Amino acid sequence: MWLQRTITFEPRPRGIHLVTGEVLGALPELGDFEVGILHLLIQHTSASLTLTENASPEVRADLDAWLDRAAPEGAPYWTHTLEGDDDMPAHLKAALMGSSLSLPLRGGRPVLGTWQGICLCEHRDRGGARSVVATAWGEGKA
Repeated sequence: MWLQRTITFEPRPRGIHLVTGEVLGALPELGDFEVGILHLLIQHTSASLTLTENASPEVRADLDAWLDRAAPEGAPYWTHTLEGDDDMPAHLKAALMGSSLSLPLRGGRPVLGTWQGICLCEHRDRGGARSVVATAWGEGKA
């Protein structure tokens, strides 16, 4: 069986946002899957997806702070600057973090570790709504 849907996330402030509940809420049909794969692709080049700590918000804040140091705004070596000081650093952060996740499904849910959560990483000050294409495929429940 197959399922494909685009999930649109409302605009968020810059940062790393836990969205596991929103993803699962947008895909109630996952409950019909016994085993399979859920693939998530963010359709943007200045935002990303990652799996990280789902309990302590300090982990997400520290990761975001590290990214800000790794890809600083206003660096004299950026040449792509027409869209603002946060644009080129956002592209670099998105390239480092990645644009997709592939998660195993079992018993109608993604098989995540105890402390893992799906995060939407917004790398721009005003990135706008973000779209994620979710594709699930696998075997249905008997």
